[in-house]
Amino acid sequence: MIKKIQLINFRNFKKNVFSFSDGVTVIVGPNGVGKTNILESLFLLSTGKSFKAKVEEEVINHEQPFSRVLGRTEEDKLEVILTRDSYRKKLLVNEIPRRMVDFSSNLKIVLFGPWDMGLVTESPSIRRKFLDIVLSQVDREYRRAFLSYEKGLRQRNRLLLKIREEGLAKGQLLFWDKLLIKNGDYISTKREEFIIFTNSRPSINDQKLGLRYDKSAISEARLEQYKNEEIASATTLVGPHRDDFVFMMNERALSSFGSRGEQRMAILWLKLIELAFIEEKTNEKPTLLLDDIFSELDHEHREVVMKISKNQQTIITTADPHFIEKLKGIDIIKL
Repeated sequence: MIKKIQLINFRNFKKNVFSFSDGVTVIVGPNGVGKTNILESLFLLSTGKSFKAKVEEEVINHEQPFSRVLGRTEEDKLEVILTRDSYRKKLLVNEIPRRMVDFSSNLKIVLFGPWDMGLVTESPSIRRKFLDIVLSQVDREYRRAFLSYEKGLRQRNRLLLKIREEGLAKGQLLFWDKLLIKNGDYISTKREEFIIFTNSRPSINDQKLGLRYDKSAISEARLEQYKNEEIASATTLVGPHRDDFVFMMNERALSSFGSRGEQRMAILWLKLIELAFIEEKTNEKPTLLLDDIFSELDHEHREVVMKISKNQQTIITTADPHFIEKLKGIDIIKL
């Protein structure tokens, strides 16, 4: 649970401190004043990464040499320092430097914003990122395997290019093949466990919702099968970096047959499951971050969200001042 944050040269904030209640905190203000930036800073403290920036250097305030985000949880002091010159990122827990694998998950969060509506219909990479964020918060070994796999994948693809362009021996792939298989198996197993957990949970209406896992299995046999194609394209063609999952409703693909309203409902269902999954695996209630989602939901589903928001610490942003008039027992941050 996050108690307060200090933002120094972060986006549009020069030096600001924000405190949050144990219950519901609503950040209200017109568009463009930085409401989402506050949630971005909390996500950065949780995962070590930004959910907005294409290049993390973007979060550093214009013409400033560095950016700093400090957060206080009930137990720890978390800090992320980003420097512009020779871009570097420093992660600290209680003022002690930490690697990404040890920094992530000290603050557990579930983030829900308008962009999540693309989970149903957009690129598989968005759905893989969702899985990685969820699983990295509950499983240190998953974080380690994922980071090792990503590094190994880059190295293997470079080697495939050299084999194609310079005629290096194919046998040099063996080391990277074994590394990808070992870590890829763990990643796929944990993703599958989450899909099974998801499909065991009830829907939020009378429709039957579920996820179908389209796994790209990695093995010696499959790497051998695709080796020539991989060399020709200088790309690893099998493995969890090619995974996907499909939203199903009544055994039909929601991306093809679902209405916009049904797709919104499925995203809400998945986010509620994400909350339940993290709590079950860690015995901790994650902080729920809701970024201006009420414009995307109908009245019935807004009521579902407001009901669930009272079950854990929740931080909500909205540009509608009338929204807070209906809420009781909340803290308000006005920008």
